[in-house]
Amino acid sequence: VHGVSHLLIVSRSGPAAPGAGALADDLARLGAKVTITACDTADRQALAALLAAIPDEHPLTGVVHTAGALDDSLIPVLSPEQLAGVLRPKVDAAWNLHELTAGHDLSAFVLFSSIAGVVGGPGQSSYAAANVFLDALAAHRADQGLAATSLAWGLWDSAQGMGGHLSAADLKRIARTGLLPVTEEDGPRLLDTAL
Repeated sequence: VHGVSHLLIVSRSGPAAPGAGALADDLARLGAKVTITACDTADRQALAALLAAIPDEHPLTGVVHTAGALDDSLIPVLSPEQLAGVLRPKVDAAWNLHELTAGHDLSAFVLFSSIAGVVGGPGQSSYAAANVFLDALAAHRADQGLAATSLAWGLWDSAQGMGGHLSAADLKRIARTGLLPVTEEDGPRLLDTAL
């Protein structure tokens, strides 16, 4: 856990999220004190309240933003609701985190972006736009001398997460493009290298 002794893990589902308890147990075995809480970070007021409740003895020193949502659709039939549903967890939440942590001395501000913002994909214009925003936000923060890293991940080889719904045929089609999935073993090592 890189010397971090207190972790605040935030998601819309909080402790009810699948795997949350096991993750907390794994991190505790590594020596971290873990708090898992529910908060929609795209909700500015809810996030402000959460940040205000962080105890002074354990100040916020880093942010890792991993949220995302998919709702693939071709542009001619993309509805405003679909677009908002994809942009909100990445764009709104990241901007809220950027603005509301301005007074904190952060050593890290990490955004999990996607290769979709670089190479695109059929029906993924809104997802690509959300990820390009994260990349641009990291550049904006860096220009201001603030901690900023945006990691454009490829598909992770996991039954959970963004690619969990893909069939074996989908995975073979993606592999034919030369984009192999990031394994659960390699992902953390790659994250360490990037940071």
